[in-house]
Amino acid sequence: MKLDNKSKLFAPLAARLRPTSLEEFIGQTHLLGDDKPLKQALMQGILHSMIFWGPPGTGKTTLAQLMSLSLNAHFHKISAIFAGVKDIRAIVETAKTLRQQTQQNTVLFVDEVHRFNKSQQDAFLPFVEEGTLIFIGATTENPSFELNNALLSRTRVYVLKRLSAEELLIVIQRALQDTTKGFGDLNIIFPIELQKILVASADGDARQLLNLLEILVDSCEVNQHKEYKITEQLLGDVLQVSLRRFDKNGEAFYDQISALHKSVRGSAPDAALYWLSRMLDGGCDPLYIARRVVRMASEDIGNADPRALEIALNACYAYERLGSPEGELALAQAIIYLAVAPKSNAVYTAFNQAMREVKDSGSLDVPIQLRNAPTALMKKLGYGKEYRYAHDEPNAYAASENYFPDSMKNRQYYFPTDRGLEIKIAEKLLKLREWDKKKV
Repeated sequence: MKLDNKSKLFAPLAARLRPTSLEEFIGQTHLLGDDKPLKQALMQGILHSMIFWGPPGTGKTTLAQLMSLSLNAHFHKISAIFAGVKDIRAIVETAKTLRQQTQQNTVLFVDEVHRFNKSQQDAFLPFVEEGTLIFIGATTENPSFELNNALLSRTRVYVLKRLSAEELLIVIQRALQDTTKGFGDLNIIFPIELQKILVASADGDARQLLNLLEILVDSCEVNQHKEYKITEQLLGDVLQVSLRRFDKNGEAFYDQISALHKSVRGSAPDAALYWLSRMLDGGCDPLYIARRVVRMASEDIGNADPRALEIALNACYAYERLGSPEGELALAQAIIYLAVAPKSNAVYTAFNQAMREVKDSGSLDVPIQLRNAPTALMKKLGYGKEYRYAHDEPNAYAASENYFPDSMKNRQYYFPTDRGLEIKIAEKLLKLREWDKKKV
């Protein structure tokens, strides 16, 4: 079964190209891959209440609608900005009637669900529990902070990610090739290097990408060869930015963020500042740069100078509060600090190694002495019985204690470098291991 988009022929491009089946849906492969839990549930004909958490333009509404359609459930969408408890009650009555008369389930999709207050969120609970409604909420905000614990405990949270550059390029191609809902009936010349600029500007937002593409095509004049040629000048006018950052091969955006990162890693503050300025001058979203700067602080400096992460986060926060151009100076300050800071990828390497081992070793049991024992039964079973409280041990250290699963024993992922604060960290870890040997 597919959604009928014929009535949307004169709707915006993003609405016309909304996927009509799960097979057409682009992105979120971490949720919709054949071996992923959400896809497995759909294949088994099971739909449970859930929260979609992710940035704009990642497909939250579309995915909810397609999931409902795939299981032949009645789909009802409301926005928390405009709806209230009265609307919820009306939907509940309709859902009860449908269930009694046709045995059909009802999916209630609530966009911007974090806008509901506590009492409005609580209004869903009894109907979700008794199965009258299958509740799907969508939010751009962290559910842990914005939604009631009672509602969270009855739903499963799925995190939707920004679309990758490759996925957004597929979205563009679909729009350019579709003769019914897109621009396939027009002879549009859109060089791939300019498509990549458009993708970079959209920053993972498919809806924003299609809106910009529609403006480009509407602004494009047909030439004598009946071609609609999208030029660098036209793209610059639509995006309202300078395109000096991009070369003719279309790789400059990615090349420049790479150059910035590698200049920081290479302790070259002047070069880092140059590439930062190039990207800002070219119109790159400063918040995109800010996110990458935070990543650099952990990946390339880590515990050699923990202040780097704090400074990077403060710069990000400063830009969010001040905007351009005032906030850009905070980014420059962070970039220079990171470039001159001592370098270490020990945390980055340790984290990757630990993640690999977790995936390879599966769900090993927590050692019984490390388990919490809040109930009498757990205490009777010996949970936490032989736990050694570090503060009661010499030097506040339980020498030779194993904090890994029993089958693993002690592992070492983290190897501090001989730079910055990690010199001191390495000395401390060496001393702790010497105490371990004496205890054995």
